[in-house]
Amino acid sequence: MNNLSVIKKEVLVSTFKNTLVAASALALLGACSKPAEKTEDIRPVRAISLVSSDIDVNAEFSGEVRARVESRLGFRVGGKIVSRKVDVGTLVKKGQVLMQLDPQDLQLSQAQALANLRAAETNRDLAKAELQRYQELRSKSFVSQAVLDAKDSTYKSAQANVDAAQAGYRGQSNQAGYASLLADVDGVVTAVDAEVGQVVSPGTPVVRVAKSGEKEIVIGIPEDKVDNLRRIPDVHVRLWADPKNAVVGKIREISPVADPSTRTYTVKVSIPDSLAEAKLGMTAVVQFASKTPAPQIKVPLTALFYEKSATSVWVVESGAVKLVPVTIGGVAGNDIVIATGVKPGQTVVTAGVNLLKPGQKVKILGNDLPKAAK
Repeated sequence: MNNLSVIKKEVLVSTFKNTLVAASALALLGACSKPAEKTEDIRPVRAISLVSSDIDVNAEFSGEVRARVESRLGFRVGGKIVSRKVDVGTLVKKGQVLMQLDPQDLQLSQAQALANLRAAETNRDLAKAELQRYQELRSKSFVSQAVLDAKDSTYKSAQANVDAAQAGYRGQSNQAGYASLLADVDGVVTAVDAEVGQVVSPGTPVVRVAKSGEKEIVIGIPEDKVDNLRRIPDVHVRLWADPKNAVVGKIREISPVADPSTRTYTVKVSIPDSLAEAKLGMTAVVQFASKTPAPQIKVPLTALFYEKSATSVWVVESGAVKLVPVTIGGVAGNDIVIATGVKPGQTVVTAGVNLLKPGQKVKILGNDLPKAAK
């Protein structure tokens, strides 16, 4: 055997020994390591707590707090606005000046009317004096009765002219007074529609004043619900600023014609004076509800699980779910009425029902468990 053969043999023996050592080390490591723990499958779901309620219709609409009476005030005469005394939100008293027009032209017309009255009074006095003189002459038969009748007619005509001039003067005096726009009620200014320097015509609204006192909520109802909600007497109102405080409202008016832009029917709901924190312009929620003869349990449509022509729900108990068959009693809006199978207080899965199996461990998402719709 030559040297090359001896070297190859030694290399093969060394490689075999190293392989045995590596295999032994791997075996020892495998024997020392712990087997992998099997993790439990916990599936996150959404769930609700069932409640029983006798409320059949539960519709809510947001609206705005408004005064029952809101006046759009304007000048009775035309002219140029020279002064504005109020801003939006200003509290005003009856008789308070809101705006003023330039009174110069009105004062000139008043002065002209007064001059006409004075001229008419002068003519009347002259006609009266002449009538008295001719009456004396007639008593002495110096003039005929026809002449006396003519003087009497002249006097009566002069008196009529005085009456007409007095009426004209009073009218012009009123016109001059209309240069100041006064508040006709106690209330608050809700809008200002004209500014100083603007020329307005008679009757043009320039200031809006909401009368103090009774308030109401104005909402819009879709045309597919207006007939049903019209028959519901139970109406509650909540302010967005204080949602926990609900008061009983009363439907005062339902518009017979839909709004041309929104296609909704305007409904005005009166609120009691006890809701003193309701300020004009606040957002409020009006709730319509009617009661059923017996309490009902409602669940979302997503809570139902269909299998082999059977309808069931997943009920959570002790962190696991079980399949409970139920009977559907009808539809209430977007919810399903459950007739039999479950009871109030149970927790029912509403999302992920198709990914569960009996005994499946679940984790309910969310800190607070929501309740089913009433």
